[in-house]
Amino acid sequence: MDRKFPKTERLHSRKLIKELFDKSSSFFLFPFKVIFLPAQSGETNQVLISVSKKKLKRAVHRNLIKRRIREAYRLNKHLLDSEELSTAKRIGLIYVSSDRMEFGDIQKKLIRILLKLKKL
Repeated sequence: MDRKFPKTERLHSRKLIKELFDKSSSFFLFPFKVIFLPAQSGETNQVLISVSKKKLKRAVHRNLIKRRIREAYRLNKHLLDSEELSTAKRIGLIYVSSDRMEFGDIQKKLIRILLKLKKL
């Protein structure tokens, strides 16, 4: 089981991010708004993590939340993978709470999100 989070799994292309926001489906599971779009065949799952400056004013706090989300995703990304032929997804995780959550709480929510995305 690969527990790394390489750059190929990060959604960083402006073109792909614009496509994700324009053509995607979404759902809400507090404190995340999740947007997703099936990717082309042969690609890996790609994730975009965003924390609003409007909700968390200090960069230190935004970076802390982003680190916690990245770590929770890295540890649980295997939940998206399955043996059956499923398409890869481009996923946007947007943190919408103005409170700083503990890692354990973020991880529980992210596991629920990943299991829901696997079914879709």
